Amino acid sequence: MAAAATGLQTPRRKRFGQHFLHDPTILQRIVAAIAPGPDDRLVEIGPGRGALTRLLLTSSAAATAAASAASAAACAARTTIDAIEIDRDLAALLHFEFATEPRLRLHTGDALEFDFTALARERGGRLRVVGNLPYNISTPLLFHLLEHRSAIQDLHIMLQKEVVARMAAGAGENDYGRLTVMLAPWCRVERLFDVGPGAFRPPPRVWSAVVRLSILPEPAFPVSEHFGRVVSAAFTQRRKTLRNSLRELLSAAEIESAGLDPSARPETLPPEAFNALARKIVRWPPGA
Repeated sequence: MAAAATGLQTPRRKRFGQHFLHDPTILQRIVAAIAPGPDDRLVEIGPGRGALTRLLLTSSAAATAAASAASAAACAARTTIDAIEIDRDLAALLHFEFATEPRLRLHTGDALEFDFTALARERGGRLRVVGNLPYNISTPLLFHLLEHRSAIQDLHIMLQKEVVARMAAGAGENDYGRLTVMLAPWCRVERLFDVGPGAFRPPPRVWSAVVRLSILPEPAFPVSEHFGRVVSAAFTQRRKTLRNSLRELLSAAEIESAGLDPSARPETLPPEAFNALARKIVRWPPGA
């Protein structure tokens, strides 16, 4: 996990993949990209030593003050921040530092098991998720967040640069694959900026990137219950043709009936094509 650094010191936990973000310029760029509003419901995953948390609190306070000056009705608006930290030692230090901060609530636990829908219901609206996702579990965590997409407005997250490249790729590009296609129905992906290893302590061996995911108000297309199964099968061996990669799911004739060439390769097809293929699956019940 890439975490934000402050003067708080705890031993680095290798099992969490901790690399603490310390570059003030990068931290400010992240907050500027988020642009917290006066009544946002922010959720920070992996606050680490609290540097980003602190900046978010400062920025949201300024936004609330500006809104209150413009409108008396905005006086009651106040950004909330729920921070999820898996490292109990870091969580204890954060509890101590922010004990008197009413806008911040700390949750000690695993973001992979967190119920974002319940939190949105408690907070009274959709969430804005921010933070540096643990690189070793970034893909499953993204899919977990998408399961709660109705409770989420957007995400501003830092990931390994190669992962962001896959998220933002277009059909036919080298980085286009399963992750690209699975995100496509639900959100708009915007790659914001790259972050070098020197921005962290200790520096990781890879570059990182910050990306914005805006949850679409409606899916980009009606998603078949078999969509995920088709996408997974198609990209298991990406150089195979549709005929070969989907042979357990669809015949060549069924692929053609979806308007696609069975000899086409998955990386050349737009996301909607995989949904067209999924709608041809009639032999299995949903979830089989």
